[in-house]
Formats: sequence, C-alpha cells, structure tokens
Amino acid sequence: MPGGDKKQEDGLVGIGMDSCVIPLRFPSLSLVQTTDFFYPLVDDPYIQGKITCANVLSDLYAMGVTSCDNMLMLLGVSSKLTQKERDVVVPLIMKGFRDLAEEAGTSVRGGQTVINPWMICGGVATTVAHTNEIVMPDHAIEGDVLVLTKPLGTQVAVNLHQWIGNEEKWAYVMSVVTEEEAEKAYQRAMASMAKLNRAAARLMHKYNAHGCTDVTGFGILGHAANLAKVQKNEVSFVIHNLPVIAKMTAVTRMFKNDAFGLLKGTSAETSGGLLIALPRASAAAYCKDFEKEDGSQSWIVGVVEKGDRTARVIDKPRIIEVPNKDTEDQLW
Repeated sequence: MPGGDKKQEDGLVGIGMDSCVIPLRFPSLSLVQTTDFFYPLVDDPYIQGKITCANVLSDLYAMGVTSCDNMLMLLGVSSKLTQKERDVVVPLIMKGFRDLAEEAGTSVRGGQTVINPWMICGGVATTVAHTNEIVMPDHAIEGDVLVLTKPLGTQVAVNLHQWIGNEEKWAYVMSVVTEEEAEKAYQRAMASMAKLNRAAARLMHKYNAHGCTDVTGFGILGHAANLAKVQKNEVSFVIHNLPVIAKMTAVTRMFKNDAFGLLKGTSAETSGGLLIALPRASAAAYCKDFEKEDGSQSWIVGVVEKGDRTARVIDKPRIIEVPNKDTEDQLW
C-alpha cells in the first residue's frame, strides 16, 4: 500500500490503497491495477519467481478482487551474473512466476527484461472488475476486529538462514536456535511467501469485510497505519497479538532494542498475509472457514476502536508461535 492520504477526484481512487481503482466508461466496471518489484531474498530462483507473483497479486486480493485478467513480469537481470548463471537463474524465476500465475487462474502475457547492476523481480497485475467484486478499504467501524492470514517473521527467517556458516553472526543466536530450526524456519517462510492470498480475499465477501491491506515492506504496524489513515470513520487500529514463525521471536530478542522490529510490528515482510477489518460477530467464522478452505491458520490480532485514524501495537503484545508445536517432517 502506498503512503499518504486517500484522494478521490472525479470518481478516481488511488493513493492510500493497495491497487488503483479507476471507474471505466462502462457502468459499474472499474480497472483495477497494481505493480510491485523488489530484490530477490531467497536462494531458490523458482521459489523467488513464485514469491514475486504472489506479492504482486496480493494487492488485488487486498481489494477483494479474486480474478486477474492479465499479468506482466518485470525482471532486472544482474550484470554481475555470468552467462551460465543467467541461463540457469532467469528461466527458473520466470517459470516460478508463470506457474503461480496459472495457479491463480491468470496468464503472463508480456513484460520487460533489462540488464541491471542488481537483480530485481516484479510484475503488473490488471483486471476489469464489477463494483460488487471490490471491497473498498475504508469502511472499518468501531467494534470491528483485525484478522491476519499469514504469520510474521519472514525477514528474520531469511536473514537467519544467511547467517548459517557465518561464525560471527551465528554466535549471536546459537543459544536460542539450532541450524536445523533455522533451516525449517526458512522453509516455512518460503512456503508462506509463495502462497496466494486468494482464498483469504474470496472469504472477505462472504463475511462482509470492512477493509483490508496486505502486509509487506512496512510491517504489520506500517500497513495497519496506512489502512487507518484512509478510513471514513474516526477509528484507530490496536494490535494485541503477533503470530510469528516459530523460533523467530527468540532470535529477535537476542538483539538490542529488537533490531528487526518484529515485536514492535515494524519488521518488513514480503508477500505477507491480508490484514482484514471484519465485524466481530463473523471473525471467528471467517478464521474457521479460512482454515477449511486454505488449509492454513488465521488469527484475530487486534481491534478497531474510536480514534484518530492511527494504529499501534500494545506495549506487551501476545506472541503466538506458528506452529505452536513442531511436527517432524511437516512445516506447519
């Protein structure tokens, strides 16, 4: 979600939302479009392609739009790669992106590739949607609750994985996590980031969601704050619970002042879950239905109170380890 306040002029709604929504000349139809790009963060090119695609589509899903008409892929290929590395890495990234697009029911019909000093992965997602297919983000009311559909801690898990084999950095965390646990957290993070938020978006309609954003680079608090800014009602979001990939809380506590910001809600996420404002009466049913349809957990993490369109994490949030019990040979 971009920063800044929502602007609405001549029926155009843009800044302050995850995707731009532009009414077309045809009654009740709007063009919904988003773009995103970032640096690779995992060492598996195929999974990186899937994460990129999932991250791009999440902006549509945050608007309740579950069908994408077309995708474009954006790829900056590092000039530091050898030709052999390019021949291996680039096709795998593209295949991962394309495969997840197909899983989402859409196709990649173009894009742009350039040579760049750094690897960059991204894309564009576009659809034409009827008004009733879109969940506008600005209808949260006092008494709503906030539901999150993926655990936090992906940045910590990815960094931790990079420290394996680095004696100096591993020394900071070796008392609270084993290499095996770090590897499993990394696998969990990759699985989470590569998973579509489509089911979560579909259920937003069934349970009358009042607003939503996806949780990515600004962390759960940053995105909650952006969502709060655009609300029509004078409300604020208060986050009480933080579901976190198992062992990542212990890792981040080893660093002074929570350097990652995980316990403050400011740790960056990539392709995180949807943060949804739901009527209190339907939130538990949403979570139960989501687990049945998606096979994953979701959590009630906060409340909507009367306020000044801000967001905060309480001083001592409840940390929920995900999963709460480790099972051999299973990620979740």
